[in-house]
Amino acid sequence: MDQETPISASLEFTLRLARAQATLVRRLDQVLGGYHGISFNDFMLLHYLNRAPGGRLRRVDLAERLALTASGVTRSLLPLEKIGLVERQQDPRDARVAYAALTDAGREMVGNAITVAEQISKDLLRSCPPALLDDLSNALGLIAGMHAANS
Repeated sequence: MDQETPISASLEFTLRLARAQATLVRRLDQVLGGYHGISFNDFMLLHYLNRAPGGRLRRVDLAERLALTASGVTRSLLPLEKIGLVERQQDPRDARVAYAALTDAGREMVGNAITVAEQISKDLLRSCPPALLDDLSNALGLIAGMHAANS
């Protein structure tokens, strides 16, 4: 007879979090792809640029927010640059610094995509009481090392 090995509450949370994340990403990829032709990862990148002052971030700051490497950010930006949603900008005072910046088309796209992502998020989390959602959001922010400036 197989006996289940007991696991800690933290491991149970981690396993459920991973499954929930996969479910959320799959659904958001499907809907954002269908409506706007972008993935959820593309949406997050555009969202962070949209929230940044002037609609631009240094690539290293974007990498931190997305939990990617610098080369991962470059790979993510290339297709968005090709379709005109993002552009590369050099710092006029320091040629070593490169920015990713939203174009007007990118700003319009992310504005429309936010509406879709909001609706899907509300639908997926409809059973979660608002107070619990706030607590979970704060807990996830702690895990990710996030604060208001990079959320």
